Amino acid sequence: MSNKRRAVYILAIVLSVIYLLWRVFFTIPWHANIFTLIFALLLVISEILSNFTGFILIFFRMLATRKKQDITIPDYDPEQTVPDVDLIIVTHNEDVELLRKTVNAATFIDYPDKSKVHVVISDDGNRPEVKALAEHYHVTYSGVVDNKQAKSGNINSTMDKLDSPLFVIFDTDMIPFSGFLNATVPLFQKNFRELEEDPDNTEPLGFVQTPQSFYNADIFQFNLFSEKVIPNEQDFFSRDVNVLNGGNKRALFTGSNAVFLRKAVDEVGGFPTDTITEDFELGTMLNMEGYISLATKVPESSGITPIDLKGVIKQRTRWARGVIQSCRNLHIFTNPKLSWINRLILINTYFYWWAFFRRMVYITAPILYALFKIQVVNANFWVLMVVWAPGYFLLHYVMGDTSGMHETNGKIRNERWGEVQETFFAPYLFIPVLLETLGIKAKKFKVTSKNVTISFKDRLYMLPYLFLWGITLISIIKFNYGKYGSEILVGSVITFWLLMHFINLSMCLFIAMGRRVYRKNERFTRQIPGQVRRDKTWHPFTTEDVSEGGIAFTMPEDSGIELKEGDKTDLQLEYRHEKIILHGKIARISHRGKQAIYSAMVSVEPDRNRDYYLQLIYDGANQTLPRVQDTWITPFDELYMNFIVRAQAFERNFGRRFNRF
Repeated sequence: MSNKRRAVYILAIVLSVIYLLWRVFFTIPWHANIFTLIFALLLVISEILSNFTGFILIFFRMLATRKKQDITIPDYDPEQTVPDVDLIIVTHNEDVELLRKTVNAATFIDYPDKSKVHVVISDDGNRPEVKALAEHYHVTYSGVVDNKQAKSGNINSTMDKLDSPLFVIFDTDMIPFSGFLNATVPLFQKNFRELEEDPDNTEPLGFVQTPQSFYNADIFQFNLFSEKVIPNEQDFFSRDVNVLNGGNKRALFTGSNAVFLRKAVDEVGGFPTDTITEDFELGTMLNMEGYISLATKVPESSGITPIDLKGVIKQRTRWARGVIQSCRNLHIFTNPKLSWINRLILINTYFYWWAFFRRMVYITAPILYALFKIQVVNANFWVLMVVWAPGYFLLHYVMGDTSGMHETNGKIRNERWGEVQETFFAPYLFIPVLLETLGIKAKKFKVTSKNVTISFKDRLYMLPYLFLWGITLISIIKFNYGKYGSEILVGSVITFWLLMHFINLSMCLFIAMGRRVYRKNERFTRQIPGQVRRDKTWHPFTTEDVSEGGIAFTMPEDSGIELKEGDKTDLQLEYRHEKIILHGKIARISHRGKQAIYSAMVSVEPDRNRDYYLQLIYDGANQTLPRVQDTWITPFDELYMNFIVRAQAFERNFGRRFNRF
């Protein structure tokens, strides 16, 4: 990082601190009624916490560039014997066909000595169909009867039967890539060697976390028609924030796709059972015992994320409550075993879940003034412009400048998209966070279903956004009606915040409206050589994309054959020196220039062909989804595009219904 950029970052922090001091000492309406005073204090506390978490992120980014903390994955050490590794796939009540993909992929994982890779299905439900799946793939089955300690109890029970020095945790839906162990185990080998050579100055490695990655579009990408515009919402943490944490050797465990040193986990008593976020708590327990944790930034597995509003809200509520629970269990503010950097990371994580309460305060504050003349900030407009505006806009520039700065081809997320996502979760998360902080726990939690289910009851989840959107619109109109000249200028700050919230809430409404799902299986870009049979002769082709239910392929222009829609044929793909036989039917023919692109529906026999075909599909990230944000497309563009697309859909549906009469 250049000295000029560092100076800009420091200036942004200084100006923001000056503003916060002014807010605390000069703008709080101490003589107002109790409601106004309480809300005014909530607002200023929210601003302090928002700035504090921003400062921490900026500090970590500056630290990362100064120390050059990027992790380089070494090669295997030829002088060391590769360790045995247990691959534990944790399942509760998920669909067996979903589990099949992960188990199948685990059997294909590359390793210098495959005999030292032990795949284990850890089944919380003790289901016979899962045991049969384990037998099909010749892997170990570990069933649990009457488990009362959820995921932690299931894993601990399985680990009692295992003894490899390293183990990996995979959730049911997290399909590992074949290079998973090659991207993680060498880091342990390197640490083992360093411990032997210089034990006094080397910290033992407790675990390596690889990013959470998803092969389907999330609710923001899918419902906003933005599959080509923005990355998955969770990428910001997994490929950015947690990489920064790992740069400080204190990466957080996110529940799956991580490799652990068995000795370290045994030392802390196994997976904790007094929290619903055992992952977050276990990682910190290992750090407290002197073990470091690293986070890589290249995904080595990929899963499925829910896209229905109910499923997403329930998932985040569980995470929010769990982190609050674990922070209480770990005593993050007072625990003497926490290093200062570890404590800072945990406090930042804790306050992240309070961001949704703060967002509700920010949305409400200008509405109170616009509709009811309740003034929670006593400030002269011109003083506000001098003290607030420079720090606010410079800090937002800095946050945008540093977001995903380790990515060479773009940023993962900007501040505007962050506010949209924060606004989306705010109405549903601020109450659970508050209740959990007060010690009021939820009675029970369920594993998030990945199946899309949309009913009339699901539509009711839209109501909070609709209410906030409507009242914000009324506030904008009422506040600005009849104003002119200097009145508009003086009220511009209130109008600015109302408009920002109105735009964010409009996006949330479009997200909550949902979008019809037509495709049963996700398509993956894969260029694989193959052959199609025509008139008892095999003709070469190359795939464009593949899915469980179909493939798209192109043929050489001089192939001399012509396929038609409806033609039934056999297809053969060449993968890992194996031939995969598919039975297909040409469903559609499109053209790219003069070249024909054939789309075929396919089926595969439930044998070796299916196993290799599943591996062909899921071994690698879904390149049809973006890794960085399209900087040319703003939320304003997305808002306009969604309005047009949905208006056109409404027009088509209305036209069909009208024609019936």
